[in-house]
Amino acid sequence: MDPELATASGRKRPQRSRTSHREVADELRARIRSGVLRPGQRMPTQAELADEFGVERGAVRQALRILQSEHLLTDVSRGSPATVAAVPGLRSRPAAGPAAPPQPTMVGLAPRIAAAFAAPHVEIDALCLTAVSLTLAIGEPLRQIHAGQRKPAKIDVRVLLPSRNIDLAFPAAVDAADGDLLHRRWLAQRNAQGQVLRNNLLALRTTHGIDVHVSFRALPLTPPVKLYLLNGEEALFAYYTLTRREREIDHAHLQMYDAEGTRSMLFDFAQGADLRDTTFVEQSHLWFNALWETISSDLALTP
Repeated sequence: MDPELATASGRKRPQRSRTSHREVADELRARIRSGVLRPGQRMPTQAELADEFGVERGAVRQALRILQSEHLLTDVSRGSPATVAAVPGLRSRPAAGPAAPPQPTMVGLAPRIAAAFAAPHVEIDALCLTAVSLTLAIGEPLRQIHAGQRKPAKIDVRVLLPSRNIDLAFPAAVDAADGDLLHRRWLAQRNAQGQVLRNNLLALRTTHGIDVHVSFRALPLTPPVKLYLLNGEEALFAYYTLTRREREIDHAHLQMYDAEGTRSMLFDFAQGADLRDTTFVEQSHLWFNALWETISSDLALTP
């Protein structure tokens, strides 16, 4: 679980000495992508953001400039608050395959998901630890559907997540005595994110008449990588890289080995780009389907 994972409200208050301008940018980017901050909305003032994140205003300004360079914000200055861009980050169809440089998950995934929703039949398969990145990334295409800018006829989403019944390889407590508390925290995160993703998508049936199917299955292992397959045409791949960190959970300070999933570098492979990319996409689909149809089991998003 990421230290910066967004809750439904998108609010975090990291410690002053441990928060960088890039972490501030990551959190604000996630709020924009998920719809917590809406297009055209004024951002909080730099002073308010500095107080929330426990950083100096200079770090806030650096974070805002990063988001402005990504076309997520406009009117970034020392004066009035910045504004969320009218269509955040979606200037044109993003590059895919060999033309696409690797990007942090929360930078690269959202525009690829949004582009996938231009198809009449949207198919998304995901293998991940909690589904938080996918839930956030789907926020923008959902906004477009509600605004009448997109209307696919059918949406099929399949998600593979670790089973609640296994000892996770990560997140893992350094002190084994903290293992149960950390596992409960991860399970609550997994279930909450899955429920939000499922409910937001299934709501499109009644609000827009879209044929939507969302399925979850549990794996008897901790995935060392995350994988997103889009419309049978793209495979987005990233490693979960572990670090040792401290996290406060239920008023206890836990030392743990954890992965920064939203900042994991995402590599894009596109069907038809070249033989290497095409083969990777095809093999990724075969691998995902094999996991889905063999060793995975029913998953209930319940405590």
